[in-house]
Amino acid sequence: MASSLTKGATAQGTPAGGKTFFGHPRGLATLFMIEMWERFSFYGMRALLVVYLISGGPDAKAGGQGGGLGLTEGNAVAIYSVYLAMVYLLAMPGGWFGDRVWGPRKTVVIASGIVMAGHLALSVPGQATFFVGLALVALGSGLIKANISTMVGQLYDGPQDPRRDGGFTLFYIGINLGAFAAPLVIGTVGQSYNWHLGFALAALGMALGLVQFLIGTRHLSPESNVVPTPLATEERRSWLRKAMIWLIVAAVFYTGVVLSGSWTLNWVLIPITILGLIIPTGVLIRIKRDRELSAVEQTKVSGYIWFFVAAAVFWMIYDQGGSTLSAFADAKTADTIFGLHFPSSWFQSVNPLMIMALAPVFAWLWLWLARRDREPNTTLKFAMALVLIGASFFVFVVPMGMAQDGTKVSPLWLVSIYMVQTMGELCLSPVGLSVTTKMAPAKYASQMMGVWFLAVTAGDCITGLLSIAGVDLSGVGVITLEAAMAALAGFAVFMYRKKVVALMADVH
Repeated sequence: MASSLTKGATAQGTPAGGKTFFGHPRGLATLFMIEMWERFSFYGMRALLVVYLISGGPDAKAGGQGGGLGLTEGNAVAIYSVYLAMVYLLAMPGGWFGDRVWGPRKTVVIASGIVMAGHLALSVPGQATFFVGLALVALGSGLIKANISTMVGQLYDGPQDPRRDGGFTLFYIGINLGAFAAPLVIGTVGQSYNWHLGFALAALGMALGLVQFLIGTRHLSPESNVVPTPLATEERRSWLRKAMIWLIVAAVFYTGVVLSGSWTLNWVLIPITILGLIIPTGVLIRIKRDRELSAVEQTKVSGYIWFFVAAAVFWMIYDQGGSTLSAFADAKTADTIFGLHFPSSWFQSVNPLMIMALAPVFAWLWLWLARRDREPNTTLKFAMALVLIGASFFVFVVPMGMAQDGTKVSPLWLVSIYMVQTMGELCLSPVGLSVTTKMAPAKYASQMMGVWFLAVTAGDCITGLLSIAGVDLSGVGVITLEAAMAALAGFAVFMYRKKVVALMADVH
């Protein structure tokens, strides 16, 4: 962290001549750090979750640590997929709480406490505490996601502030620093020494982030402490009544299921995955059918649906990097390279490391092509992303075949797969965020960012449903089918690119 003096700074939270964070408002350091620690806890979970769930079970690594929940790989993948889906699904109500109930700053403080409580519950051995902890971490992470980004934007003097894009770039670095460090620290402790100590370290990381956030709140914009559109008293009562009714219905229903003796985990997983598909579909249909939208806005929403579906296909495969690929890394990949022994959770650091290495290259490449009027448009970048994510699974088929006779494959196979996936991510993720802001109807400017996150929810819920249905996602045939589907989806986007560009109207 570095400070410098910037004369005449006018961004909110930065008095003229005051200290800055690499030339940006000092509050960016506060938000950078809490996001880094939140990602540290989140990616620590991503690194440990599947290997912990299958530890001691039929699909566990021979001679592994044991002490996990002993589930099959299929059940572990389903739980992992639902967990990720819920994090991104809850980003929408997280934004709602920030806008209408607590304000962004208070929402982040409460959400951070929820994440800590979740990791502390995970640090206590037992299946019940595990699922309570997992639910709390998903809830807290979802509440944090939208509000942190909102507060970053509030540090600047509107969209035209020349430092705004650079500020979000620094913020993005914080995300990936946390994501890179988590598997190396939490993964090593949890996988090599004690699972629950690893989960406790994630709670400690979130606690450090929260403490520095509370200390640094004086550097944030005063807007971050304001509830933009607070609920009226009657609205608040109405929401509380609805929440209580649904809570009572759920409690009665699940009490009946338990008393009948038919309880299984699928009674929770299946409804959540179905909701994770219904809600994104319903939100898009509601926006599309809004008669207050102009003809041009209606056309843009139709074009945006193409990008949403493409993103859902992409994330369905990409997020298996922490499930299917993680299980393969644990059981069928050599854990020594150049004489260095390492736990399989370290593979989860490859993606954030490559993002930090390749993101500047891609940013330079797009600018270089743009100066020559040859930069691919958004549609082509999405097509490239789908082809690349499909190619990564075509590559995956090779080491899967090599490992069928019990051979441990080289770690470089997985490194190669993650590298191809990262290239696809850089073609889709930042571009998708940008096109979402450009194509959003004015009435839904804020909500559409939540809609973009719902593409992740939809993709992960498809993976979850397939796992629940008994589909072996670690089978060569299924992996090949997924790869072919993604490549065909990329080809379809490419073939219909002129139609999609026409639907985008004035967006380029």
